[in-house]
Amino acid sequence: MNRRTMYTGLALALIYLLVHGLQAFGLLLSYHVQILSLACINIILVVSLNLINGFTGQFSIGHAGFLAVGAYSSAYLTVTFHTPFFVALLVGAIFAGIVGLIIGLPALRLKGDYLAIATLGFGEIIRVIILNTQAVGGARGFSGIPNYTTFGNSYLLAILTVFVIRNFVNSDHGRACLAIREDEIAAESLGVHSTYFKTLAFSLGAFFAGIAGGLFSHYLQYMAPTSGQIGFMKSIDILIMLVLGGLGNITGSVIAAVVLTIVPELLRGFAEYRMVIYSIILILVMIYRPDGLLGGRSLGYARLKNSIEGVKAHASHK
Repeated sequence: MNRRTMYTGLALALIYLLVHGLQAFGLLLSYHVQILSLACINIILVVSLNLINGFTGQFSIGHAGFLAVGAYSSAYLTVTFHTPFFVALLVGAIFAGIVGLIIGLPALRLKGDYLAIATLGFGEIIRVIILNTQAVGGARGFSGIPNYTTFGNSYLLAILTVFVIRNFVNSDHGRACLAIREDEIAAESLGVHSTYFKTLAFSLGAFFAGIAGGLFSHYLQYMAPTSGQIGFMKSIDILIMLVLGGLGNITGSVIAAVVLTIVPELLRGFAEYRMVIYSIILILVMIYRPDGLLGGRSLGYARLKNSIEGVKAHASHK
């Protein structure tokens, strides 16, 4: 184990212990821990969409459809068949990945705005199918879902998502996706099978969106086929987090997901002005930080070490 991995693991363990310590001493209420769980779910959603939009250069705005597949599939298994939670979560994620594959094969032959419209249409098709499926509640919603989502399992799965996607991006397959993003025609001329790699990234993103969906349904304990929960507006929420964090920046995606989960809750005291303030904050960030919160930079052990060495060097010159 190298030093970077060790320090990263220690930092993640300390965050987990800190949250539980603060909760044990009554400094964090159950409500606060639930918000942190939701932040972890949003991290999974944003990082998985970043693989499709940020690293592969495709424009998908139907990510909530895959969330819906994972949410309803896993909830149906736990409610109807009393399937163990993690088994139901895995089945829902696999189902979402298969749906992503089925949608990706025809849709990813399109580009730009046409792909965006196609993914939006597929996302709405999924929502309408759920709306008319009585086995999962239909229009009245799916209730009675057990509360299996905790901060512990959502935090662990968020870490797993970031780890897998980061390693995928740094692999040969990931470099092929980056080549497609930069110039698809040039990549194909060098032997990169663009349809295969775009579909692979789309399916992998859908798989992790399905995991987030399973956590989401067992967090809310009720799913409704509304636009704000599994439809177009939910997809736009995820896309806003992605753009705020920066396309192709995993660290930015994590920070943006946490910030945009917590900020609306902090503004609940300004109920009548909450969405106005939220919108103004987003507009200002987009004006002054168009490349995202971190731009092209990424936080990590190496960057932190270089910053500390720079400070020491500056201090020694004085």
